[in-house]
Amino acid sequence: MRSRSRKPGSLLGRAVLPAVLTLVAGTAGAAPAAHAEAAYDLVIRQGHVIDPKNGIDAVTDVAVKDGKIAKVGAGIDPAQAARTVDASGKYVTPGIIDLHAHLFTGRNDAYAAGVLAVAPDGFTFRSGVTTAVDTGSAGWKNFGEFKKYVIDKSKTRVLAFLNIVGRGMAGGRYEQDLSDMRAGPAARTAKKYPGVIVGIKTAHYEGMDWKPVERSVSAGEQANIPVMVDFGSNRPERPLAQLLTEKLRPGDIYTHAYSGNRGELGQDGKLNPGMWAGRKRGVLFDVGHGGGSFAWKVAVPGMKEGFTPDTLSTDLHVTSMNSGMKDMANVMSKFLVLGMPLKDVVAASTWKSAQSVKRADLGHLSVGAPADIAVFNLDKGAFGYTDSFGFKLAGDQKLTCELTVRAGEVVWDLNGMTAKPWAPGLGGGGEEQEH
Repeated sequence: MRSRSRKPGSLLGRAVLPAVLTLVAGTAGAAPAAHAEAAYDLVIRQGHVIDPKNGIDAVTDVAVKDGKIAKVGAGIDPAQAARTVDASGKYVTPGIIDLHAHLFTGRNDAYAAGVLAVAPDGFTFRSGVTTAVDTGSAGWKNFGEFKKYVIDKSKTRVLAFLNIVGRGMAGGRYEQDLSDMRAGPAARTAKKYPGVIVGIKTAHYEGMDWKPVERSVSAGEQANIPVMVDFGSNRPERPLAQLLTEKLRPGDIYTHAYSGNRGELGQDGKLNPGMWAGRKRGVLFDVGHGGGSFAWKVAVPGMKEGFTPDTLSTDLHVTSMNSGMKDMANVMSKFLVLGMPLKDVVAASTWKSAQSVKRADLGHLSVGAPADIAVFNLDKGAFGYTDSFGFKLAGDQKLTCELTVRAGEVVWDLNGMTAKPWAPGLGGGGEEQEH
């Protein structure tokens, strides 16, 4: 069937169109006069900006031009912008950095070109994430494939920790193969892709010895990048305190810090003293929530002791996104519930994460920085948050991402903040529609 829209010259069109045009002219999406080039492509107005690197925690405006931050300050003239957004009552942050994710999708039964990984663009932007760091899905043997088919094809900025295992997280016996854990090839591959490969990862090892950690540290030293450790099985021959105080260097990262799977919590209900000793040494502690690596029984007493995470992250994969983790905004909300101030939650999800992987160009809203921006609502109400083991903690606040901007482009707009209002007489498609 063919349906014909009412012609603009009809009675309804003549009556409604002038009023609608007046409404559109005053909206946040309105453009300046066609004869004048706009000074800014986008201005986000009157939002509460939290930019930890630059010490900004106030209601102000953010202007974008040519994919970069052009200005941050109160009273930016909306007439100078091609598009404006009213962010009143919302929080504006640098684009979120998810420091621990698995993004190397494919057809294998694992995380290396596997079905357990998640294609980034379909998931990241809706929670404010503009940069996601894959942690060890690819190794030095298959990183080229990961770069070609995921990193280079994604709007999300994808960085990577390279697995010390040549095959990456191929599962099963592959991740126990010491002969495939080689520092030299890993370091050479990392140096071939500086700024994209931002660290070395070791994970899931079940043996009794330290070789995976030692070889990862050796690769990290050769390439001048940090090491991230998922400590694998809890073995008495490899105590956590020794890892954190002897094996890892300052700036290396212990992920799954609140899992409880590897002795993070003592029998007395307090944190393992090795955690505090590792922090004193300069080891960084990442959340890495995942599907089985975040426990209220560790996080609640840990936060009460004052052991806050250095970085927040999801450990994104198919299982975690469909269970207690959900997404980065949910992980951030959990730490609000645990008493972490919002500005600290933002810092641990932006600037601190950028610093941890030596990407000081990211995680802030400095003039000239990439225009990666997130806009959040902080909703009040009754919410439930589950850990990785089926236990729920009640909370009264929740972050929801309203808008995400990546390199100046709006890539997520939950409620049409940047869209023009529609009414009868305004189109958006052809005059005739096929049904």
